Amino acid sequence: MRKSSLRRTCAALAAVTSLALAATACGGTTKEDVKNEGTSAATAGKADPNAELKKGLTVGFLPKQVNNPYFTSADKGGEAALKELGSSYKEVGPSSATDTAGQVSYVNTLTQQQVDAMAVSAQDPGALCTALKQAMKNGIKVVTYDSDTTADCRNAFVSQASAEDLGRTEVQLLAEQIGYKGEIAILSAAQTATNQNTWIDFMKDELKDPKYKDVKLVKVAYGDDDAQKSFQQTQGLLQEYPNLKGIISPTTVGIKAAAQYLSGSKYKGKVKLTGLGTPNDMRKYVKNGTVEAFELWDPAKLGDLAARAAVALVSGQITGKEGETFKAGETTYTIGKDGVISLGKPTVFDAKNIDDFNF
Repeated sequence: MRKSSLRRTCAALAAVTSLALAATACGGTTKEDVKNEGTSAATAGKADPNAELKKGLTVGFLPKQVNNPYFTSADKGGEAALKELGSSYKEVGPSSATDTAGQVSYVNTLTQQQVDAMAVSAQDPGALCTALKQAMKNGIKVVTYDSDTTADCRNAFVSQASAEDLGRTEVQLLAEQIGYKGEIAILSAAQTATNQNTWIDFMKDELKDPKYKDVKLVKVAYGDDDAQKSFQQTQGLLQEYPNLKGIISPTTVGIKAAAQYLSGSKYKGKVKLTGLGTPNDMRKYVKNGTVEAFELWDPAKLGDLAARAAVALVSGQITGKEGETFKAGETTYTIGKDGVISLGKPTVFDAKNIDDFNF
Protein backbone atom coordinates (compact mmCIF):
# COMPACT_ATOMS: atom_id res chain seq x y z
CA MET A 1 0.00 0.00 0.00
CA ARG A 2 0.80 2.16 0.80
CA LYS A 3 -0.05 5.68 2.10
CA SER A 4 -2.18 6.51 -0.93
CA SER A 5 -4.54 3.58 -0.41
CA LEU A 6 -4.66 3.66 3.40
CA ARG A 7 -8.13 5.23 3.58
CA ARG A 8 -9.62 2.63 1.22
CA THR A 9 -7.92 -0.17 3.14
CA CYS A 10 -9.19 0.97 6.53
CA ALA A 11 -12.71 1.26 5.17
CA ALA A 12 -12.53 -2.28 3.86
CA LEU A 13 -11.17 -3.72 7.07
CA ALA A 14 -14.44 -3.32 8.94
CA ALA A 15 -16.00 -5.84 6.57
CA VAL A 16 -13.13 -8.27 6.85
CA THR A 17 -13.80 -9.34 10.42
CA SER A 18 -17.48 -10.06 9.87
CA LEU A 19 -16.74 -12.03 6.71
CA ALA A 20 -14.08 -14.07 8.47
CA LEU A 21 -16.38 -14.77 11.40
CA ALA A 22 -19.02 -15.97 8.97
CA ALA A 23 -16.47 -18.35 7.50
CA THR A 24 -15.92 -19.79 10.97
CA ALA A 25 -19.60 -20.57 11.38
CA CYS A 26 -19.67 -22.31 8.00
CA GLY A 27 -17.16 -24.96 9.08
CA GLY A 28 -13.82 -26.09 7.73
CA THR A 29 -12.46 -26.41 4.25
CA THR A 30 -12.24 -29.55 2.15
CA LYS A 31 -9.92 -30.62 -0.64
CA GLU A 32 -12.69 -29.77 -3.10
CA ASP A 33 -12.96 -26.28 -1.60
CA VAL A 34 -9.24 -25.75 -2.12
CA LYS A 35 -9.45 -27.06 -5.67
CA ASN A 36 -12.27 -24.66 -6.50
CA GLU A 37 -10.62 -21.62 -4.94
CA GLY A 38 -8.09 -21.32 -7.74
CA THR A 39 -4.34 -21.25 -7.92
CA SER A 40 -2.03 -20.56 -5.01
CA ALA A 41 -1.19 -16.98 -4.16
CA ALA A 42 2.36 -18.27 -4.06
CA THR A 43 2.60 -18.40 -7.85
CA ALA A 44 2.26 -14.65 -8.41
CA GLY A 45 5.25 -12.59 -9.56
CA LYS A 46 8.76 -13.59 -10.60
CA ALA A 47 11.58 -14.50 -8.24
CA ASP A 48 15.10 -13.12 -8.35
CA PRO A 49 17.27 -15.57 -6.36
CA ASN A 50 20.18 -13.11 -6.51
CA ALA A 51 18.24 -10.21 -5.00
CA GLU A 52 19.81 -8.69 -1.92
CA LEU A 53 17.97 -9.36 1.34
CA LYS A 54 16.23 -6.21 2.52
CA LYS A 55 16.91 -4.83 5.98
CA GLY A 56 14.81 -2.67 8.27
CA LEU A 57 11.68 -4.75 7.69
CA THR A 58 8.98 -5.45 10.26
CA VAL A 59 7.66 -9.01 10.48
CA GLY A 60 4.70 -9.75 12.72
CA PHE A 61 4.34 -13.20 14.28
CA LEU A 62 0.82 -14.39 15.06
CA PRO A 63 0.85 -17.76 16.88
CA LYS A 64 -2.26 -19.76 17.74
CA GLN A 65 -1.72 -18.74 21.36
CA VAL A 66 0.71 -16.40 23.10
CA ASN A 67 2.40 -17.56 26.33
CA ASN A 68 2.21 -21.15 25.10
CA PRO A 69 5.68 -22.72 25.64
CA TYR A 70 5.66 -24.31 22.17
CA PHE A 71 4.91 -21.04 20.38
CA THR A 72 7.14 -19.05 22.70
CA SER A 73 10.01 -21.26 21.58
CA ALA A 74 9.01 -20.98 17.91
CA ASP A 75 8.63 -17.23 17.98
CA LYS A 76 11.90 -16.68 19.82
CA GLY A 77 13.53 -18.54 16.95
CA GLY A 78 11.88 -16.10 14.56
CA GLU A 79 12.93 -13.11 16.64
CA ALA A 80 16.57 -14.22 16.71
CA ALA A 81 16.61 -14.76 12.93
CA LEU A 82 15.14 -11.31 12.23
CA LYS A 83 17.66 -9.64 14.52
CA GLU A 84 20.45 -11.40 12.63
CA LEU A 85 18.96 -10.24 9.31
CA GLY A 86 18.69 -6.61 10.43
CA SER A 87 14.91 -6.51 10.66
CA SER A 88 12.37 -6.06 13.44
CA TYR A 89 10.13 -8.62 15.13
CA LYS A 90 6.80 -8.15 16.80
CA GLU A 91 4.39 -10.69 18.27
CA VAL A 92 0.64 -10.42 18.67
CA GLY A 93 -1.96 -13.07 19.35
CA PRO A 94 -4.81 -14.42 21.45
CA SER A 95 -4.35 -15.92 24.90
CA SER A 96 -6.64 -18.83 23.98
CA ALA A 97 -5.83 -21.46 21.35
CA THR A 98 -9.49 -21.47 20.28
CA ASP A 99 -10.00 -17.72 19.85
CA THR A 100 -10.42 -17.69 16.08
CA ALA A 101 -12.12 -14.28 16.06
CA GLY A 102 -9.16 -12.93 18.00
CA GLN A 103 -6.74 -14.23 15.39
CA VAL A 104 -8.73 -12.54 12.63
CA SER A 105 -8.62 -9.28 14.59
CA TYR A 106 -4.84 -9.53 14.98
CA VAL A 107 -4.37 -10.13 11.24
CA ASN A 108 -6.36 -6.97 10.64
CA THR A 109 -4.26 -5.09 13.20
CA LEU A 110 -1.00 -6.12 11.51
CA THR A 111 -2.47 -5.08 8.16
CA GLN A 112 -3.41 -1.65 9.53
CA GLN A 113 0.08 -1.30 10.99
CA GLN A 114 1.51 -1.95 7.52
CA VAL A 115 4.00 -4.60 8.53
CA ASP A 116 6.12 -5.91 5.66
CA ALA A 117 5.26 -9.54 6.34
CA MET A 118 3.43 -11.72 8.82
CA ALA A 119 4.00 -15.29 9.99
CA VAL A 120 0.75 -16.93 11.10
CA SER A 121 -0.11 -20.27 12.70
CA ALA A 122 -3.75 -20.68 11.73
CA GLN A 123 -6.34 -21.79 14.27
CA ASP A 124 -9.04 -22.06 11.61
CA PRO A 125 -7.80 -22.02 8.00
CA GLY A 126 -11.15 -21.00 6.52
CA ALA A 127 -11.87 -18.22 8.99
CA LEU A 128 -8.54 -16.48 8.47
CA CYS A 129 -8.53 -16.52 4.68
CA THR A 130 -10.48 -13.32 4.05
CA ALA A 131 -8.29 -11.30 6.38
CA LEU A 132 -5.06 -12.80 5.01
CA LYS A 133 -6.11 -12.10 1.43
CA GLN A 134 -6.75 -8.49 2.42
CA ALA A 135 -3.25 -8.31 3.88
CA MET A 136 -1.74 -9.63 0.64
CA LYS A 137 -3.75 -7.13 -1.42
CA ASN A 138 -2.03 -4.44 0.63
CA GLY A 139 1.41 -5.73 -0.32
CA ILE A 140 2.07 -7.71 2.85
CA LYS A 141 3.76 -11.09 2.42
CA VAL A 142 2.09 -13.90 4.36
CA VAL A 143 3.86 -17.00 5.63
CA THR A 144 2.02 -19.67 7.57
CA TYR A 145 3.93 -21.94 9.93
CA ASP A 146 2.97 -24.95 12.06
CA SER A 147 -0.68 -24.81 10.89
CA ASP A 148 -1.59 -23.89 7.32
CA THR A 149 -4.43 -22.16 5.53
CA THR A 150 -5.48 -22.94 1.96
CA ALA A 151 -2.78 -22.16 -0.58
CA ASP A 152 -4.45 -19.07 -2.02
CA CYS A 153 -4.50 -17.32 1.36
CA ARG A 154 -0.74 -17.07 1.88
CA ASN A 155 2.52 -16.91 -0.08
CA ALA A 156 4.23 -19.90 1.54
CA PHE A 157 3.76 -22.48 4.30
CA VAL A 158 6.67 -23.58 6.50
CA SER A 159 5.88 -27.18 7.38
CA GLN A 160 7.26 -28.91 10.48
CA ALA A 161 8.36 -32.03 8.58
CA SER A 162 7.03 -34.14 5.77
CA ALA A 163 4.47 -36.85 6.55
CA GLU A 164 6.82 -39.39 5.03
CA ASP A 165 9.73 -38.36 7.26
CA LEU A 166 7.53 -38.48 10.36
CA GLY A 167 6.20 -41.94 9.55
CA ARG A 168 9.43 -43.60 8.48
CA THR A 169 11.68 -42.18 11.19
CA GLU A 170 9.41 -43.42 13.99
CA VAL A 171 9.76 -46.97 12.68
CA GLN A 172 13.50 -46.51 12.35
CA LEU A 173 13.78 -45.28 15.94
CA LEU A 174 11.81 -48.17 17.40
CA ALA A 175 13.43 -50.86 15.26
CA GLU A 176 16.86 -49.79 16.43
CA GLN A 177 15.74 -49.92 20.06
CA ILE A 178 14.34 -53.47 19.77
CA GLY A 179 17.23 -54.80 17.71
CA TYR A 180 15.10 -55.14 14.57
CA LYS A 181 13.22 -58.10 16.00
CA GLY A 182 9.86 -58.64 17.69
CA GLU A 183 6.20 -57.67 17.76
CA ILE A 184 5.26 -54.01 17.74
CA ALA A 185 2.01 -52.03 17.95
CA ILE A 186 0.88 -48.51 17.11
CA LEU A 187 -1.14 -46.38 19.52
CA SER A 188 -2.79 -43.69 17.39
CA ALA A 189 -5.25 -40.89 18.08
CA ALA A 190 -8.67 -41.06 16.38
CA GLN A 191 -9.29 -43.70 13.75
CA THR A 192 -10.41 -40.94 11.36
CA ALA A 193 -7.45 -38.59 11.98
CA THR A 194 -6.06 -37.83 8.52
CA ASN A 195 -2.54 -36.92 9.64
CA GLN A 196 -2.24 -39.97 11.89
CA ASN A 197 -3.43 -42.32 9.14
CA THR A 198 -1.02 -40.80 6.65
CA TRP A 199 1.90 -41.30 9.03
CA ILE A 200 0.78 -44.87 9.75
CA ASP A 201 0.64 -45.63 6.02
CA PHE A 202 4.27 -44.55 5.73
CA MET A 203 5.14 -46.66 8.80
CA LYS A 204 3.62 -49.72 7.16
CA ASP A 205 5.48 -48.98 3.94
CA GLU A 206 8.75 -48.58 5.83
CA LEU A 207 8.19 -51.98 7.46
CA LYS A 208 8.20 -53.60 3.99
CA ASP A 209 11.95 -53.04 3.80
CA PRO A 210 13.78 -56.40 4.15
CA LYS A 211 15.75 -55.10 7.13
CA TYR A 212 12.50 -55.27 9.14
CA LYS A 213 11.74 -58.89 8.19
CA ASP A 214 11.79 -59.93 11.85
CA VAL A 215 9.61 -57.02 13.00
CA LYS A 216 5.86 -57.69 13.03
CA LEU A 217 3.15 -55.05 13.38
CA VAL A 218 0.42 -56.84 15.33
CA LYS A 219 -2.12 -54.07 15.93
CA VAL A 220 -3.05 -50.42 15.51
CA ALA A 221 -4.96 -49.21 18.58
CA TYR A 222 -6.78 -45.89 18.97
CA GLY A 223 -6.77 -43.72 22.08
CA ASP A 224 -8.70 -40.82 20.51
CA ASP A 225 -6.18 -38.33 21.95
CA ASP A 226 -7.76 -38.94 25.34
CA ALA A 227 -5.26 -39.55 28.15
CA GLN A 228 -7.34 -42.09 30.05
CA LYS A 229 -8.36 -44.05 26.97
CA SER A 230 -4.77 -44.07 25.65
CA PHE A 231 -3.59 -45.34 29.06
CA GLN A 232 -6.18 -48.13 28.91
CA GLN A 233 -5.32 -48.99 25.32
CA THR A 234 -1.67 -49.38 26.30
CA GLN A 235 -2.65 -51.73 29.08
CA GLY A 236 -4.88 -53.68 26.68
CA LEU A 237 -2.11 -54.05 24.09
CA LEU A 238 0.22 -55.60 26.65
CA GLN A 239 -2.45 -57.97 27.89
CA GLU A 240 -3.35 -59.06 24.36
CA TYR A 241 0.25 -59.34 23.19
CA PRO A 242 2.44 -60.44 26.13
CA ASN A 243 5.49 -60.70 23.83
CA LEU A 244 5.17 -57.14 22.58
CA LYS A 245 8.57 -55.51 22.19
CA GLY A 246 7.65 -51.95 21.31
CA ILE A 247 4.97 -49.31 20.78
CA ILE A 248 4.90 -46.32 18.45
CA SER A 249 2.51 -43.51 19.42
CA PRO A 250 2.46 -40.69 16.84
CA THR A 251 0.48 -38.39 19.13
CA THR A 252 1.68 -36.32 22.08
CA VAL A 253 -1.29 -37.36 24.22
CA GLY A 254 -0.84 -41.03 23.39
CA ILE A 255 2.88 -41.27 23.97
CA LYS A 256 2.62 -39.52 27.35
CA ALA A 257 -0.22 -41.83 28.49
CA ALA A 258 1.66 -44.92 27.29
CA ALA A 259 4.79 -43.78 29.11
CA GLN A 260 2.75 -43.21 32.27
CA TYR A 261 1.44 -46.77 32.14
CA LEU A 262 4.78 -48.38 31.31
CA SER A 263 6.67 -46.46 33.99
CA GLY A 264 4.50 -47.98 36.73
CA SER A 265 4.43 -51.51 35.36
CA LYS A 266 6.67 -54.55 35.05
CA TYR A 267 7.21 -53.60 31.39
CA LYS A 268 9.26 -50.51 32.21
CA GLY A 269 12.49 -50.64 30.24
CA LYS A 270 11.47 -53.91 28.59
CA VAL A 271 8.82 -52.69 26.18
CA LYS A 272 10.24 -49.81 24.14
CA LEU A 273 8.18 -46.73 23.43
CA THR A 274 8.70 -43.99 20.87
CA GLY A 275 6.62 -41.60 18.79
CA LEU A 276 5.83 -37.89 18.73
CA GLY A 277 6.04 -36.07 22.06
CA THR A 278 7.14 -32.82 23.65
CA PRO A 279 10.24 -32.63 25.86
CA ASN A 280 8.30 -31.18 28.81
CA ASP A 281 5.80 -34.05 28.73
CA MET A 282 8.39 -36.76 28.25
CA ARG A 283 11.37 -35.53 30.28
CA LYS A 284 10.71 -37.55 33.42
CA TYR A 285 10.06 -40.73 31.43
CA VAL A 286 13.37 -40.36 29.60
CA LYS A 287 15.20 -39.74 32.86
CA ASN A 288 13.61 -42.69 34.68
CA GLY A 289 14.41 -45.12 31.88
CA THR A 290 10.91 -45.69 30.52
CA VAL A 291 11.69 -44.07 27.15
CA GLU A 292 15.02 -44.08 25.31
CA ALA A 293 14.22 -41.63 22.52
CA PHE A 294 11.27 -39.99 20.77
CA GLU A 295 10.91 -37.24 18.23
CA LEU A 296 9.21 -34.07 17.15
CA TRP A 297 10.30 -30.99 15.25
CA ASP A 298 12.23 -28.21 16.98
CA PRO A 299 9.82 -25.23 17.16
CA ALA A 300 12.68 -22.73 17.42
CA LYS A 301 13.98 -23.89 14.05
CA LEU A 302 10.46 -23.68 12.66
CA GLY A 303 10.14 -20.05 13.74
CA ASP A 304 13.61 -19.29 12.41
CA LEU A 305 12.73 -20.64 8.97
CA ALA A 306 9.38 -18.82 8.92
CA ALA A 307 11.14 -15.52 9.58
CA ARG A 308 13.80 -16.13 6.93
CA ALA A 309 11.17 -17.17 4.38
CA ALA A 310 9.22 -13.98 5.10
CA VAL A 311 12.28 -11.80 4.50
CA ALA A 312 13.14 -13.73 1.32
CA LEU A 313 9.59 -13.12 0.05
CA VAL A 314 9.68 -9.38 0.77
CA SER A 315 13.13 -9.16 -0.84
CA GLY A 316 11.91 -10.89 -4.00
CA GLN A 317 14.27 -13.85 -3.75
CA ILE A 318 11.24 -16.14 -3.83
CA THR A 319 7.54 -15.84 -4.61
CA GLY A 320 6.48 -19.20 -3.17
CA LYS A 321 6.39 -21.00 -6.51
CA GLU A 322 7.29 -24.70 -6.63
CA GLY A 323 10.95 -25.28 -7.47
CA GLU A 324 12.28 -21.94 -6.22
CA THR A 325 15.22 -22.12 -3.83
CA PHE A 326 16.55 -19.83 -1.13
CA LYS A 327 19.20 -19.99 1.55
CA ALA A 328 18.24 -19.82 5.23
CA GLY A 329 21.31 -19.84 7.44
CA GLU A 330 23.55 -22.62 6.17
CA THR A 331 20.74 -24.58 4.50
CA THR A 332 19.27 -24.19 1.03
CA TYR A 333 15.55 -24.93 0.85
CA THR A 334 13.52 -25.84 -2.22
CA ILE A 335 9.87 -24.82 -2.29
CA GLY A 336 7.51 -27.72 -2.93
CA LYS A 337 4.02 -28.01 -4.34
CA ASP A 338 1.53 -25.31 -3.26
CA GLY A 339 4.27 -23.17 -1.73
CA VAL A 340 5.22 -25.65 0.99
CA ILE A 341 8.67 -25.37 2.58
CA SER A 342 9.59 -28.39 4.69
CA LEU A 343 11.77 -27.81 7.74
CA GLY A 344 13.35 -31.25 7.35
CA LYS A 345 13.61 -34.40 9.36
CA PRO A 346 12.23 -34.30 12.90
CA THR A 347 14.44 -33.73 15.94
CA VAL A 348 15.18 -36.77 18.11
CA PHE A 349 15.09 -36.18 21.87
CA ASP A 350 16.95 -38.37 24.35
CA ALA A 351 18.75 -38.13 27.68
CA LYS A 352 21.64 -36.21 26.09
CA ASN A 353 19.65 -33.27 24.75
CA ILE A 354 16.21 -33.18 26.34
CA ASP A 355 17.15 -30.54 28.92
CA ASP A 356 18.09 -28.18 26.08
CA PHE A 357 14.40 -27.72 25.22
CA ASN A 358 11.47 -26.15 27.03
CA PHE A 359 8.14 -26.75 25.32
